[in-house]
Amino acid sequence: MIEVRAMRVTDLIPYVNNARQHSDEQVAQIAASIREFGFNNPILCDGQKGVIAGHGRLLAARKLGLEMVPAIELAHLTETQKKAYILADNRIAENATWDEALVRVELEALRAEGFDTLLTGFDLQEESDTPLDRDEGPPLESVAVSLEGDVWLLGQHRLTCGDATVITDIDRAMGGVMADACWTDPPL
Repeated sequence: MIEVRAMRVTDLIPYVNNARQHSDEQVAQIAASIREFGFNNPILCDGQKGVIAGHGRLLAARKLGLEMVPAIELAHLTETQKKAYILADNRIAENATWDEALVRVELEALRAEGFDTLLTGFDLQEESDTPLDRDEGPPLESVAVSLEGDVWLLGQHRLTCGDATVITDIDRAMGGVMADACWTDPPL
């Protein structure tokens, strides 16, 4: 049975190799969320009070001057599992996507109620700031910008508008250097 218990903020030890970085701005967002909604997501720690998950929440608790925070002890994890879970807990959540239309519906409903939508973590001060409202790119021009034979320099990379079956196009693309990799549009 998982037990949530109060632990002293000063007793919790952040994992020294935590790869997830929290900016001051994000810690302030977490602190504002805790202030508005409460500390609803306990910090996960090992049997020695080492933080496994919740480093940002711990930083926010310190910023708020909290003495105690809810925590769950995960004493059953091996050292290897702890290291893996620290990465997994942060990374797996990033693999989800947003339904932008539903986000807009929810944010508009919250705005209608007079709720500060910045507390949700969405910075939508302008009505056109959701991804659905953004242009997918500049309007198409009637005249092509790229013409056959053009070579575009992209940092150390070269992009050529040409025909891979024509040796002069290949020479122009390569600029006298052997390629490490090549992407083409087969069958040509």
